[in-house]
Amino acid sequence: MAKKLVIVESPAKAKTINKILGDDFVVESSMGHIVDLPAKKMGVDVKANFKPTFVVIPGKKKVLSNLKKLSKDKEKIYIATDPDREGEAIGWHIKNNLGKKQHFLRVVFHEITKEAVADAFKHPSRIDIHKVNAQATRRVLDRIVGYLLSPLLWKKVGSGLSAGRVQSVALRLIVDREQEIKNFLPQEYWSIEAELKKKTGHSDQTFTAQLDKKDNKKIEIHNEKDAQAIAGELQKEPFIVSDINKTNKKRNPYAPFTTSTLQQDAFNKLGFTANRTMISAQQLYEGIELGKEGPVGLITYMRTDSVVVAKTAITQVRSYISKSFGDKYLPEKPNVYKSKKSAQEAHEAIRPTSLKHEPEDIKEYLTEDQFKLYSLIWKRFVASQMKPAEFLVTSVQIAAGIYTFRASGSKLLFDGFLKAYRADDEEEIQKYFPDLSVKEVLDLIKLTPDQHFTKPPPRYSDASLVKALEEDGIGRPSTYAPIIQTLVYRNYVHRESGYFVPSDLGIIIVELLVKYFPKIMDIGFTAKIEEHLDQVEEGKLRRLSVINDFYKPFKKSLDFAQDTVKKTQIFIDEKCPTCGKQLMVKWGRHGRFVSCSGFPECRFSKAFSTGVKCPEEGCGGELVERRSGRGKRFYGCSNYPKCRHTTSRLKQPTAEPQPEQEEIKP
Repeated sequence: MAKKLVIVESPAKAKTINKILGDDFVVESSMGHIVDLPAKKMGVDVKANFKPTFVVIPGKKKVLSNLKKLSKDKEKIYIATDPDREGEAIGWHIKNNLGKKQHFLRVVFHEITKEAVADAFKHPSRIDIHKVNAQATRRVLDRIVGYLLSPLLWKKVGSGLSAGRVQSVALRLIVDREQEIKNFLPQEYWSIEAELKKKTGHSDQTFTAQLDKKDNKKIEIHNEKDAQAIAGELQKEPFIVSDINKTNKKRNPYAPFTTSTLQQDAFNKLGFTANRTMISAQQLYEGIELGKEGPVGLITYMRTDSVVVAKTAITQVRSYISKSFGDKYLPEKPNVYKSKKSAQEAHEAIRPTSLKHEPEDIKEYLTEDQFKLYSLIWKRFVASQMKPAEFLVTSVQIAAGIYTFRASGSKLLFDGFLKAYRADDEEEIQKYFPDLSVKEVLDLIKLTPDQHFTKPPPRYSDASLVKALEEDGIGRPSTYAPIIQTLVYRNYVHRESGYFVPSDLGIIIVELLVKYFPKIMDIGFTAKIEEHLDQVEEGKLRRLSVINDFYKPFKKSLDFAQDTVKKTQIFIDEKCPTCGKQLMVKWGRHGRFVSCSGFPECRFSKAFSTGVKCPEEGCGGELVERRSGRGKRFYGCSNYPKCRHTTSRLKQPTAEPQPEQEEIKP
């Protein structure tokens, strides 16, 4: 009988590790956390130095009982949970709940391969109490905000709402951006483009140049009248090449993926949401069944902010580049990338665990999402250790009387890392550009004045929001996807053509929180808390000092808000068909709905209509906004249950319905 027990978080991970370790070990899953703060109590004793009380999660008693049973006769128990704060905390609580008689050891690895796992078991350690303290500190801070602030939202806005320490600041970014867009006043401007060709060139060998200067000063054209006047002047002038500048430029490869850059690239290239990316990444990390080879961990740990790569992996990829592309693509020394200051250097970048598993070779074993993501990770990693791409960039100035046009073109001299991986802006690298000489007279084919308007900043997408969260120091790699998921789940935002649009509810919540909890909603303050959590993990700060620094201003703001915030009400331009009073928008656990302002005397309510007719023949109903038990938004027929038509998205494009806000009471 096996005398050693190994505990991990998931069945998939357990299966992969079990194949590696063999019959001397029993590998069992805890199915994630086994304990947490209680669901129906705060679980934090503020008067006793914020002492948390952890209880077994409902549904996990059988899991814990099984682990206790398995651990009784074991000489050693190995905690092999993920190499981050959450993994450390899971291991700590497992140890405390199994008892202290057994001999517990901590093993840490960043990839589930035979070599990495074997090395981890050769060098076991103890659970890192500083990491555990950092996780507990974050959990207590989040519980304080959620447990004390959410009831304020229930009372002042609507039932079933929640506020989070980090999610609320992320929501603020989206709402602030929406306000910028709303306040933006577009400014008209014009450009003039010249289509030109060499006098000896073929008719189809033309290139374009943009009007850049007048009397050697940057030109600005504000209206059509001025644009047409300038175009008239230009028609009379010869177009003469006045200056040519040719430069060789190098474009360096990108660093291998971190969690943030993977989520950004997966959105931009594959259209994956952050959550969709992390689901597939976790599956690739924990292990995929590769036929006779069995379960194999295909990528390194996917929650990381480090771009460090193990020496063995660098040796492997350099050998692969040499064999697959030739030595001319291999730099003399390995490319080294610098992680950001807060990155955990013990972690690695996200990369394939073995280059023998090429994407196309294992495609039959992967889902479509897994294959696309694995291919992206593979190409990025290989490219990261290749030579830079080289271009000949030509910039030309063309004189036309007192006006100057500019044109530029690039010629790829050596593709370098682009042989393996291209970013979005590199899909079209080369454009036709003729050989020109100074004082050469060109033929003008066409002048095109174009009207433009300045554009507001774009709404956030999954990619740009993750980038903003990382740049502002809000959250950590493990939290980006859950933050976004929570905002969508709570109906604070929704996606429109891939971009986040705040709901009325999200806007109201941000306005309330910014007004009454300015420090908690401050981006800099939230980032500082993240830095403090890092310092707790490093053993440089004590848990209590971090919580105290947060709690004191928070409690002061909370007490003030409880006394001064009035209930928020949004009335719509419609009367109640039952009693004649004004109808208003309310929010519940399953999203917004329309209710009578005479509640509770009048209990009339209806779903929020989209204005889109039900497509079922002969129905005559409208599609209304609904929420599933899991909080996912969908549209159902107003004639339910007579008509059971549902859809996840509207069949015809419609603007988001906006109730007329006749009165808003803050």
